[in-house]
Amino acid sequence: MNYHISKRAASLSPSLTLAIDSKAKAMKAAGEDVVGFGAGEPDFDTPQHIKDACAKALADGFTKYTPSSGIPELRQAIADKFQRDNGLSFKPSQIIVNCGGKHSCYNVILATCEEGDEVIIPAPYWLSYPEMVKLAGATPVVINTSDKTEFKVTPEQLRAAITPRTRLFVLNSPSNPTGSVYTPEEIKVLGDICVEKGVLIMSDEIYEHLLYDGAVHKSVASFSQAHKDHTIIVHGLAKAWSMTGWRLGFIAAPEPIAKAIDAIQSHSTSNPTSFAQKGGVAALNGPQDHLPIWLAEYAKRRTYACQKLNSIPGITCVNSKGAFYLFPNISVLGLNSSDFCAKLLEQEKVAAVPGIAFGADDYLRISYATSLANIEKGLDRLEKFVKGLK
Repeated sequence: MNYHISKRAASLSPSLTLAIDSKAKAMKAAGEDVVGFGAGEPDFDTPQHIKDACAKALADGFTKYTPSSGIPELRQAIADKFQRDNGLSFKPSQIIVNCGGKHSCYNVILATCEEGDEVIIPAPYWLSYPEMVKLAGATPVVINTSDKTEFKVTPEQLRAAITPRTRLFVLNSPSNPTGSVYTPEEIKVLGDICVEKGVLIMSDEIYEHLLYDGAVHKSVASFSQAHKDHTIIVHGLAKAWSMTGWRLGFIAAPEPIAKAIDAIQSHSTSNPTSFAQKGGVAALNGPQDHLPIWLAEYAKRRTYACQKLNSIPGITCVNSKGAFYLFPNISVLGLNSSDFCAKLLEQEKVAAVPGIAFGADDYLRISYATSLANIEKGLDRLEKFVKGLK
């Protein structure tokens, strides 16, 4: 039978990060010694008190539908987090809990963008942003950056990209895939331009707590009421609490946008998983003593990996200031990023993500959310592979 596939679905590119991670896992399952640098998730376990709260919710029978926007207790805990960490005051009605950070981003774009609208996305970008924009019927407008500016978009670039059709600017700091972090001063200037031009900002802050070398996170919503009125913050529990599989993201937004997102969610997924939400409350309200331990380990891995990458002839790498990624430049090695990663996996059993997935074909994404032993082994293999290129 000749099935009709919608234009929106047919226009999408599959997630290369998930595809590479799946292939690496299949090779491992077949007994091959694969070093995986592909997955964007912590290798640490979810803290025990969070798992205990979820287990208790299950034991107590907390397994039914909840409000589509999340349980009041979790929405309040999220509002408290924004007040505590960012100095931002949100009512619980401005908070919507989603089925993962990816779902948060998609709901924001779906609620604010439509046919004919443009969404400005700096590249390198998290690979799902443009595909979400396409699904909403809008047009992604990509601003290219490079390691020469630490992958940061300049005010001049942003101003030049804005047109009367611009609806949304996507800001991700700390960044996936580059690990770059905008300074508070840089954030404010970009926010000022959006306020001046009446452009909404989707500020993806899910890596907020993963910072190095004195880098500071400041939300664009925190500079003034006008900045806050123009900003939708997307966030989640996946990265700083190692809760990727729990699927708990959340947004903080002006009330009309929050209501629109709640309406969309009520007709698509309905509520996030009930008992997982109880774990979310424990994550936000409970002890945070795991984070300094994780950050110290990430910092050690980052330092080693960046130094090792820069020691390999033909590779240069700007050190990350946040998240758990490095984005080395391979432009002089004679292969595009897809071919490079395919050959690297085939010949040396190392899985990395090609930069083309993030709109930057001269680069690779290396995740250091894996053990130092794995990083050492994998980068030794990468060095061998590069030295073998003719």
